Amino acid sequence: MQTHYMEPLDWVILAVYFIVLVGIGVWASMKRKKGSSLFLAERSLRWHHIGFSMWGTNVGPSMLIASASAGFTSGIVSGNFAWYAFVFIGLLAFVFAPRYLGSGISTLPEFMGLRFGQSTRNILAWYTIVTILISWLALTLFAGGVLIRQVFDIPMWASALILLLIAGFFAMLGGLKAVAYTNVYQMLLLIVVSATLTIAGIHKLGGVSVLAEGVPADYWVLFKPIDDADFPWLPILLGYPVMGVWFWCTDQSMVQPVLAARNLREGQLGTNFCGWLKILDVFLYILPGVICYALVQQGSVSVSNPDESYLTMVTNLFPVGMVGLVFAVLTAALVSTVGSALNALSTVFTMDIYVKRHAGASSHDIIRMGRIVTVAGAVISIAITIAIDSIKGLNLFNVFQSVLGFIAPPMTAVFLLGVFWKRTTTRAANFALTIGTAFCLIVGVLYLWPPSWLPFSWPHFMLLSFLLFVSLVVCMAVISLTGKQVAGSSQGATMSYINEGRPGWLVLSLWTLLCVVMAGLYIFFN
Repeated sequence: MQTHYMEPLDWVILAVYFIVLVGIGVWASMKRKKGSSLFLAERSLRWHHIGFSMWGTNVGPSMLIASASAGFTSGIVSGNFAWYAFVFIGLLAFVFAPRYLGSGISTLPEFMGLRFGQSTRNILAWYTIVTILISWLALTLFAGGVLIRQVFDIPMWASALILLLIAGFFAMLGGLKAVAYTNVYQMLLLIVVSATLTIAGIHKLGGVSVLAEGVPADYWVLFKPIDDADFPWLPILLGYPVMGVWFWCTDQSMVQPVLAARNLREGQLGTNFCGWLKILDVFLYILPGVICYALVQQGSVSVSNPDESYLTMVTNLFPVGMVGLVFAVLTAALVSTVGSALNALSTVFTMDIYVKRHAGASSHDIIRMGRIVTVAGAVISIAITIAIDSIKGLNLFNVFQSVLGFIAPPMTAVFLLGVFWKRTTTRAANFALTIGTAFCLIVGVLYLWPPSWLPFSWPHFMLLSFLLFVSLVVCMAVISLTGKQVAGSSQGATMSYINEGRPGWLVLSLWTLLCVVMAGLYIFFN
């Protein structure tokens, strides 16, 4: 790939970006009431803050690079991971959000604690902390560190430290409010730059018609045959819901902006806005890879590795100055994801572990502990990032997608049965979160590194995720029907939700319109 060094104008633009970003963070922190919680922004977030924060947490450099790579090799089929999500974002809006906000909880382990008791809350708290440290912090820092190392030629630990200092600044100074406000600025910048890259690529090709004819016809379909090695339609149809419920409805980092909503209406409008933003994923992240493939066929650019598609587009299509803006956008995506993850980590540890053990802690003590946990989480995540960087010859981005399929089944089973089936017992929930998680992880290891003695070949990892989920649901049902509820849990606590009547006409209209548009997109691209 062509090496493009940062020119003076690129450095100026990058510096201006950081100055504006810090200014927004300071302004947002000044708006936070003195002594108020860092974690839920005084429950004051509006719909645009919520939508941009959820989308910003979901967006990262790994998405930009990996999505363009998938577009280069397979077309828009990987867009299912973005467009299929609207179903589960809707599930969050109308099923989970009313219960979360109605319970007045700060964390999802606290919510499950109301349902199943303190033992389940403790298990979930540590489960969530480990998940955030590995999946949200370490892998995100590794992805960003790879890019920053290429530009600044500095070690991985220094790259991770720079990113953590920026993100930690917002998480510690202004809490979720600073993270949410900076997310709006960063995601607007991301949309502008990525859209400009897509438009510039289409222009260089010679128009949309040239693009449509310059790639294989199956690059424009969302459902591949069932025997497709990478994206068969049935495993996606069955397996993605398991990952989708976990990611969009039960993950603390993703759900936290909704917990901080001013009211349920703002939360439902914010999730709807996130659903509309997810439509852009295909055009902003996947389409540049398809365009890059067409440019290669045209002879305009050369690519030795599909993972280089995004940066190849940047270095060939953008002038000096715009390159600096692109790296500002990549940094924005990193800061957004890491900042949200640090805040979620701090919230879970402080509210689910510290406060439970120090019932008399003052607001000052809680905020101080939250900041200590933010620093500790940053240090631990750097150590994990360095360990990941020491692994050679492993495509971590692709492996990460598979890992999600093995993390998700226990959480999805516990939350769905906990909300929809009153007879689910604490013993069943704890079984799924402990024994079930261990079993899923063992299967994941055997799937990713299959031993020679294995007498069979594995199905697609998304179909395997679905089968694991069904197995856990069956086990939980048997345990619940044959046992008694453990004392200390409240079977009906999470069954009630905010009594605000039916959603307003604006909420219902926007969600109906989103469903119609998504159905139209699926019909058009098949």
